[in-house]
Amino acid sequence: MRSLFRFLARNYFLMMFLALEVISVVLMVSFNNYQRVTFLNSSNSMFGEVYERFSTMDDYFSLGRTNARLSAENASLRKQLYSRIANQEKYPINRPDTVDAPAYIFTSAKVISNSANKQFNYITLNKGSRQGIKPDMGIINDQGVVGVITNVSPNFSTGLSILNKRLGIPAKISKINYFGNLVWDGEHYNTADLKEIPFHIIVNVGDTIVTSGYSNVFPEGIMIGTITKFDVESGTNFYNIKVELSTNFKTLKYVEVVQNTKRAELIKLESNNTGE
Repeated sequence: MRSLFRFLARNYFLMMFLALEVISVVLMVSFNNYQRVTFLNSSNSMFGEVYERFSTMDDYFSLGRTNARLSAENASLRKQLYSRIANQEKYPINRPDTVDAPAYIFTSAKVISNSANKQFNYITLNKGSRQGIKPDMGIINDQGVVGVITNVSPNFSTGLSILNKRLGIPAKISKINYFGNLVWDGEHYNTADLKEIPFHIIVNVGDTIVTSGYSNVFPEGIMIGTITKFDVESGTNFYNIKVELSTNFKTLKYVEVVQNTKRAELIKLESNNTGE
């Protein structure tokens, strides 16, 4: 103990200097948008390498669950493929395909860091700009919507998950096509709130919530969750709707990044409506 006190006494000024430096950097990054963005972009590669090494060990112990999920997904895709082939044979279409290119491109990625117990949760992926990943691309998996990409480095990317109070997802009740906005309630990692649904709409427990398609990030119809309960707050005209999320953020491992190939065209067109 005496040696510790002597060490602290000898290095008091150095330790005080280092502490003040750390505090200065934290304050600069926290309260200046340019410095914060620069720090996130430059730190993606460094932290990405660290996260990836820890993730490799975890992968070994989760191979069984991963294989089972991939097998189930392959079976589902195979069923959809053969169903489509059967329908084409039964109802042939003799007109040419007018679609020049797919509206959405999907890039697989591995989750190397993920949080689910904070007010503002983020996700880190092992793909970056070299693999075509850009900010504002959607993130999904075989269970449903995961989040949106925000920052990208050459080999890694970070994004907001649904479990982040800064993110809102345009969503709709599937069977009636009535849309609202889904936001995290900040309480549980498996529930969120669907807002802006008027109380005259017929809503039932168990109704499916999917993406509305009213954004340039996610395709229409991607699974988000199911309604578990709802009520109408006194003095308002809208439901309080609680949604159980379909994605399990505690076991998140593999995802797909969604690229809208027509996003730039949509943004350019919609920018002409400014001021109308």
